[in-house]
Amino acid sequence: MADKGMEHLRSLLKSYEERTAKLQVEVKPAQDEGERRRRACGDRLRTVVRSVLDRFMDALKHAGHEASIEDRTDSADAYPCVSLAFTPRSPGGTALRSALTFRYDPRRGIAVARDIKPSPTKGRVVTSSTDRIGTMKVEAVSVEWVETKTLSFIEAVLKAN
Repeated sequence: MADKGMEHLRSLLKSYEERTAKLQVEVKPAQDEGERRRRACGDRLRTVVRSVLDRFMDALKHAGHEASIEDRTDSADAYPCVSLAFTPRSPGGTALRSALTFRYDPRRGIAVARDIKPSPTKGRVVTSSTDRIGTMKVEAVSVEWVETKTLSFIEAVLKAN
């Protein structure tokens, strides 16, 4: 009985190994395609989006505001993204940091989200809520589109503070 059971187990393991080996061959091209798209998006974020955000950051800093860019386009363990963090200059330094993020969305392309935090002196409760303000196919992302989204974000931050 033990020999029969062991033979049955070997048979099950062999069929499992054959089935999974077949699946690995079929799945591999899809992973390569996904990785290719992720890298293409990272390149687009770095060349188009980052260059526009750099210009806006310089202008904001020149006007006396705090601004910085976080670039995660080279990260292998996450979807590529580029963010502009902006803290408006305010009397007493009470303004909070708001952020505009351009992130790769594998189903839609590049998604844009903003997190605007109003100044606590305005009498509002400060909450963190990110709203999505648009998506664009990776190939269609243009300087003009990034500028429009960034200007809209800066205008909303300045109004909230």
